[in-house]
Amino acid sequence: MKSTFALLTMAGLSLGTSALAQTRDTMSIGVSIEPPGLDPTRSPSEAIGTITYNNVYEGLTWLDRDGHVQPLLARDWTVSDEGRVYHFTLQENVHFHDGTPLTCDNVRFSLLRAGATSSTNPDRTFFTNIADVSCPNATHADITLRKAHGSFTYELAWNDASILSPSSADKNASHPIGTGPFFFQDWQRGDHVTLSRNSEYWGKAPALKTVTFRFMPDPLAASNALLAGELDAYPSFPAPEILGRFAGNPNIKVVRGTFPFKAILALNNARRPFNDLRVRQALAYAIDRKALIQAGADGDGTVLQSHMAPNDPDYTALPDRYPYNPERARELLKEAGIKPGTQLTLSYPPITYARDTSEIVAAYLEQVGLIVTLQPLEWPSWLGRVFGQGSFDMTVIAHTEPHDIGIYDRDNIYFHYKNPQFHELFEQYEASDNAEDRHRLSVALQDRLAQDEPNVFLYSRPRDTVLNRHISGLWIDQQIAACPMADVTWQP
Repeated sequence: MKSTFALLTMAGLSLGTSALAQTRDTMSIGVSIEPPGLDPTRSPSEAIGTITYNNVYEGLTWLDRDGHVQPLLARDWTVSDEGRVYHFTLQENVHFHDGTPLTCDNVRFSLLRAGATSSTNPDRTFFTNIADVSCPNATHADITLRKAHGSFTYELAWNDASILSPSSADKNASHPIGTGPFFFQDWQRGDHVTLSRNSEYWGKAPALKTVTFRFMPDPLAASNALLAGELDAYPSFPAPEILGRFAGNPNIKVVRGTFPFKAILALNNARRPFNDLRVRQALAYAIDRKALIQAGADGDGTVLQSHMAPNDPDYTALPDRYPYNPERARELLKEAGIKPGTQLTLSYPPITYARDTSEIVAAYLEQVGLIVTLQPLEWPSWLGRVFGQGSFDMTVIAHTEPHDIGIYDRDNIYFHYKNPQFHELFEQYEASDNAEDRHRLSVALQDRLAQDEPNVFLYSRPRDTVLNRHISGLWIDQQIAACPMADVTWQP
């Protein structure tokens, strides 16, 4: 593109930005985190989904930008009266990037693999409810559940339910192969992942020839790259406090959207002193979450009372059970036998919001007599030690999965929360397919968590996307960690 521009300039011709937009077929996207691998069925990192969801991998269903379930590799489906058997009709003439045809056998392999005892799928509990996948023929898959699950097709739309080919599944972490509109081209560690257009894609062919996801954790460096035109867009820009740098630039726009961002101070409920409700409540009282939003999220955000973001259809604005009250925090700590000077460790991954929030939270906890050691971790260490092994005291992390309150009912969840009342409510919620009943039960689940405070629910925040003004089709609102590029184009 630079050489074309130079030749036209030497010829005495002018090429405006609109004409440049019409001729471009590549795009560079900034992301804050480099994924630990590129297989969403093995790791919970949202960075994987940002690059691969509906770009490289596809599932039977998908979630659109508004969070609605849409058919994808499954053309349509029916459900038995008791809600336990799903009959899926698959798309025809679909091939994986290595040429392997999509058949029911791939569906069976992928879903049973995800629920196997040896599986490291982050949502393995969901897949263990699948009793069997039978294949009447190549284009039909019958999935039988152990018990009815009202949100089954919704969770099939998550990235960790991607349909894989047995011939490539073991290599997907470094060389992903799916059925999507883009295939994997290269991964330069520490710098970028590049995807190329799949010219034999079974659906509508993407307009872009290549898409490069550049790893840019430093917001200032990212803003400089955007201003210089070296970066075309940055969804979920991580530093709202410097968005003013783009003001007045005619080639860049900043657009605000929503996403299911839920920042929490996660607590290890299996470890003393966090197994004591009074301690968890004390930590909640000790933190001024409104001030935290002002300082750590540049004033943009909503105080959370439970594990659900405001853009979720079932979100309910619960009463504030734990308003800022350091005196009450000290009283509860004393009641629980926690002496002043008790030492705790607060771990956090290498993300701007996690670092800033952790520093502020530590300062608040020290004001009520606790000594907090900050422990920054690289992503592989955080995923392995904290999320994988559950070996930590406290950690700041944002969950960005859609409608994921069910993680509090998992046996293997890293913060080790267990509550029979929550479990019973969640069983009722999952078994129901009545919208009114599900909403009522969802509110009850949110309230149960607010009472138990297994984690300190901190804040949600909006999603700011910085992009070239000629880009069209990029997701602004988001219900799942993803950046689908098939419909993204350059416009005059």
